[in-house]
Amino acid sequence: MTSPLTGGAVERILNGETVDKPVLQVLNFKPIAHNTTDRYRLLLSDGVKCHNYAMLGTQLNSKIIDKEIERFAVVQLDKYMCNTISPEKKILIILELTVIANGADVGSKLGNPVMPSSTGAAAPSDGDGASNRTPASSEFAASVKPPGGAQFPTRNTQPAPMQSSFRSNGGPTSGGDVVVLPICSLTPYQNKWTIRARVTNKSAIRTWNNARGEGKLFSMDLLDESGEIRATAFNAECDRFYDLVEVNKVYYISRANLKTANPKFSSLKNEFEMSFTQETAMTPCEEAAPHIPTLQFNFIPIRRLQEIGPDKVVDVIGVCKDAGTVQTVVRRANNQELKKRDISLVDKSSAEVSLTLWGDQAEAFDGSNNPVIAVKGVRVSDFSGVSLSMIGSSQLQVNPDIPESHALIGWYSNEGASLQTQSLSVRTGGFEGAAASWKHLSEAKSQKLGFGDNPDYFSCKASVAIVRKENCLYKACPAEKCNKKLVNLENGLYRCEKCNEQTSEFKWRLIVSAHLCDFSAGQWVTCFGAEAEQLLGNTAAELGGFFEGDHERFEEAVNDAAFRTFIFKLRTKMETYNDESRLKTSVVSINPVNYVDYTKKLLKDIAEFEKVL
Repeated sequence: MTSPLTGGAVERILNGETVDKPVLQVLNFKPIAHNTTDRYRLLLSDGVKCHNYAMLGTQLNSKIIDKEIERFAVVQLDKYMCNTISPEKKILIILELTVIANGADVGSKLGNPVMPSSTGAAAPSDGDGASNRTPASSEFAASVKPPGGAQFPTRNTQPAPMQSSFRSNGGPTSGGDVVVLPICSLTPYQNKWTIRARVTNKSAIRTWNNARGEGKLFSMDLLDESGEIRATAFNAECDRFYDLVEVNKVYYISRANLKTANPKFSSLKNEFEMSFTQETAMTPCEEAAPHIPTLQFNFIPIRRLQEIGPDKVVDVIGVCKDAGTVQTVVRRANNQELKKRDISLVDKSSAEVSLTLWGDQAEAFDGSNNPVIAVKGVRVSDFSGVSLSMIGSSQLQVNPDIPESHALIGWYSNEGASLQTQSLSVRTGGFEGAAASWKHLSEAKSQKLGFGDNPDYFSCKASVAIVRKENCLYKACPAEKCNKKLVNLENGLYRCEKCNEQTSEFKWRLIVSAHLCDFSAGQWVTCFGAEAEQLLGNTAAELGGFFEGDHERFEEAVNDAAFRTFIFKLRTKMETYNDESRLKTSVVSINPVNYVDYTKKLLKDIAEFEKVL
């Protein structure tokens, strides 16, 4: 009977040859524990010779956990690489494979394989690959650590220069005299390495100023065939590399530091991240690099976002079902005004989530014609349910040319547009379609919203009954990041207690107290900044001009707000001041009523009531 294995493949691979999709047998495997994730070491055979320094890529761990790969299974290596630790020690790293035959079906060892002499160690017995090792293999297992897809000497040993061969139906990844390593093989335990990678994302320069001092940084995402990694440049390195780096270009990079990555700030599938130093070299790759992809996504269904904790960073794709209007919000930390827009994404999981866009991206976004939105590295929040927010390193693509996008377009055209979806979010831009986020004012009172430890948020359709004109305007500090009320020194100057400065200039700011009513009850609310301007239909500067030059017109402008109807999102919380507790309700967002969407909401509510009745 002819063996299905690719005879002689092991020795050819170890000698640096290219073997296209070799078929090998797994004689045994064992887990190697690591502080972040387990890795699996395999004993592979081609029927003639075997190799006991094969490592399974962590992305393939599920094949062992789900028992797709068992002892005696026959597999085809679709993508792999061979790292040379020394002439006597070579590690085969498996990145992609296909299971040809299950171990239970094969049932025994095929052929009579022996260990090739180039590995410098005898193979462990296929009956006990973990315990019956030779001294050479035991010494290797004790002197190396396995994170990052390869095994390397510990810090107290002097590693030999490392070389790498990268196989994916192609030759070694080297340019000229430069021998490069794949990103997935990098670990902090290596001293000398070079990678060739494409820059898929580049952040703006960010600065900080705290008790430890001040500084600046920028980061970039690097990608090659084997995986991706984030790199950050600080201070002098920030100045040196920022203008050099261009998105979508390929570079050779070497001599940077590697450390354990913080998954809170990155969705890249790499347990390490890179920091540039004075020794770091980064040069453009002039030759063509056709096999390096432009961007990698690891999408999760929208419904699964409920299972993910806050502050995690994920990749998401969905159809833009609705886009809110651009709003202006004020960052509490420094009173900086920011532009934001909330859009609603839906996918085949019949779930809907709110995604917040910021700055220029929020203003430029066009949600017409329900485009497909793919986002890499978006942050999950538990604010008012489950929501998503773009961060500095996030990347957004509209109608990307990828299979997932094409499938979503077809699904939404055929059935998704008319499908009832479950909203995971309470969205703060435009109409908010999640029935669970809506409350009548009487419901909010009867359910004692705001009496808990955390503030409560709800949406309602209400009309303005009264606007208090007294003290609704004040003169604020003109500094860009300060809205502190100024003290009038009665000599033509004003003093800002926060900035500790005197000035003759000021800016008008609004703080409006209004009484809202719906069919069920009324509620006093406080409205600030942009929301107050939208409520009154005039800017703070315009109202300030009326207040000082034409008081009658000022009162008319404030009175005109009465009986206007909006969709409000409200925040309510019990607060204590001077030992007196009172419920404070403030306006988070205010938008005109979209009666088409509001009617759809009412029809949906009626349908839900009919189910109960």
